[in-house]
Amino acid sequence: MFDDSSDSSTTHGSQPLPRSLTRRQLLRAGIAGTIASFAPGHVRAGAATTQPIDEVKSKADTMNAQPLLGPYGSGALQHAARLVEFGANAVWFHGFNADAFEACHKHGLAACVEFKTFRADFTKHPELIPIGTDGKPIRFGRLVQGVCLSKRGFLDEIEQDLLASVGKFRPVGIWLDYLTYPGWFEVPEPDLQESCFCPDCIADFCRHANVDATTPAEILSRHQDRWTQYKCRRIAGLAARYAQIIRSHVPGCVIGAYMCPWTPDEFDGALMRIFAQDYLMLAPSIDVFTPLIYAKKSGRSGDWACKFLQAAPKFVPSHRKVQLILDVLDFPASLRAAASCPRPSWGVQLFGGADVFADPQQAAIFRESAQRIHQSLPSAAT
Repeated sequence: MFDDSSDSSTTHGSQPLPRSLTRRQLLRAGIAGTIASFAPGHVRAGAATTQPIDEVKSKADTMNAQPLLGPYGSGALQHAARLVEFGANAVWFHGFNADAFEACHKHGLAACVEFKTFRADFTKHPELIPIGTDGKPIRFGRLVQGVCLSKRGFLDEIEQDLLASVGKFRPVGIWLDYLTYPGWFEVPEPDLQESCFCPDCIADFCRHANVDATTPAEILSRHQDRWTQYKCRRIAGLAARYAQIIRSHVPGCVIGAYMCPWTPDEFDGALMRIFAQDYLMLAPSIDVFTPLIYAKKSGRSGDWACKFLQAAPKFVPSHRKVQLILDVLDFPASLRAAASCPRPSWGVQLFGGADVFADPQQAAIFRESAQRIHQSLPSAAT
């Protein structure tokens, strides 16, 4: 889920960020309750502020704030004034984009970052390709996520990038993306492959699981459950590390994770078996779970959004929130289905939503749906 249009401003840009939003701006955006939890707002680290960072409200207060609704993609910020007019109070964009932060500040929008974790260009970095059950690099096409997690240098780069970024910017939220083992789930018939079985990953598994196994066949035939749990713990452990970095540098920041949109029993348990996403293990680190409900791409019906929301209490811890991201290709059916669902989403993201806000009639549909979502949620946005 990569927003190419926002990649021109890099994490390490030297452009200073604006000062905290005024209360008038917050009220105009309809999110005073949300952004008040994030003082000093979008201020660059080290800048003068009207409130010391230790006065930032607790994470519990943050998660009782108003839900966040708006488009994903920095391109939507060309319609920033219209976003506010038509019910959006947040924008999600790829990376720590200084221009996007400034635009959000100017229009009273919550700046939310999509932070890329385990995704790389395998044509440029073949050493990161995970190893499959046949002992060879996995099959992959143009779209693939996940890397071999034994490549310490790559993991160090992710961590250093995050550290440098949260040292400069104060986003309202950071959503971790590609926080999975390898594969791609935005298709009707996914190519699901077990991985990674490189010597380092096998050795690490044996050490943690206290087993003696040397081949993929042996691991999967004798230790499948332990293997799945090991992978899930590995993903959850890295998520915990990133969450610790974020919370120590940006207290009160909402931490989200983009999730495989499958229930735990679909595709023979592939949510955990293949992608290693375990809601219970991730819950200590993640405040908001955001499944990618891309109906047409995934060969699903338009009511998939509501079906997921209704199923979520069976596997998402009750103290964590579910916020859908919907695809503009499914607009407006998917958004309306989510807005009318008896089990509400904690706000909503609209991937590719710039086109919707370019058209006042379509933007009005978003506003209507946003109002319904607000009305469906308890006053504390639980």
